[in-house]
Amino acid sequence: MRRVSRIAVAGVATATLTAALAACGGTSNDAADSGDGKSKGIALAYDVGGKGDQSFNDAATRGMEKAASEFKYGSKAVEPTDGESDADKVQRLQTLAKAGYNPVVGVGYAYAPAVAEVAEKFPKTTFGIVDDETIDKKNVADMVFHEEESSYLAGVTAALTTKSKTVGFVGGVDIPLIHKFEAGYKQGVADTNPKVKVVSQFLTEKAEDGGFASPDKGKTAAEGQIEDGADVVYHAAGLSGQGVIEAASAAKVWAIGVDSDQYSQDALKAYKQYILTSATKDVEGAVYNLAKSVQDGKPETGVVRASLKTGGVGLADSNPDFKGNAKLQAALEKATTGINDGTIKVKTS
Repeated sequence: MRRVSRIAVAGVATATLTAALAACGGTSNDAADSGDGKSKGIALAYDVGGKGDQSFNDAATRGMEKAASEFKYGSKAVEPTDGESDADKVQRLQTLAKAGYNPVVGVGYAYAPAVAEVAEKFPKTTFGIVDDETIDKKNVADMVFHEEESSYLAGVTAALTTKSKTVGFVGGVDIPLIHKFEAGYKQGVADTNPKVKVVSQFLTEKAEDGGFASPDKGKTAAEGQIEDGADVVYHAAGLSGQGVIEAASAAKVWAIGVDSDQYSQDALKAYKQYILTSATKDVEGAVYNLAKSVQDGKPETGVVRASLKTGGVGLADSNPDFKGNAKLQAALEKATTGINDGTIKVKTS
């Protein structure tokens, strides 16, 4: 891995950044640049849903905040805008790189074209992208996860928890990434109890239509599945998943969250009694590890893949009803062993 020199920040660039990101709804915790060539800090460009999704973006935020605290430097997080183009994403990433942030992370696969373009222009800056592995550049880390593995465990959980023998899946957008969640979940259910039916729905065909950012859509979808008999509903829908969890709580059935431990999220505490577990992926750790690698002078590059074996994906155990279920925990331990030793091969589609 190549060593990345860090960019000093000029006052004019800082002023430009402040003005530009204020217009885009950016938030920051900037440390003054020392002028010694070190990174100004870490920057995130959020995916659809932005900060406060209690899921994917918030996990990235925690990684950013941990890095900023530990390395005693600044941070910047910028919200997306409705209907934005790849050109808007390019401008956002360029502004952050020009200001001296290193690394700069695009939080979500939608940033792939922009990261590929901007990384060419700023070869001394390390860029990260979450959930995409198509960018092959010396200064880009493609941070990806085996979501199908944790989803398989969610399927085992649903199959052993359901009393109606019907469970649900709500995907935010009908894309290959979310197909991984669905495939793993369905396989976990079928391998555990083939008599359990899975009802499945994707909220939108395109992300720009709100599949990851519309709690009302998630709520309506979950209500429909619950009416069809589902008493466990798993979502992979970002901010829309809040609606899924709300619907499950209202119907007094189980929800399974995603990405972050949603049982422990303050914004969801009114519904936590009905959040059985969450299929987590360590976006927080991936973002922090990238920042640390830059700080150590050995930046991560290429595909950085997290799995059940590495601890990068898994199931949250904050809910005592989940953690204290001995039969379920034994089944999950057996499934985890099978996935890790290769005797269980989890599908991705």
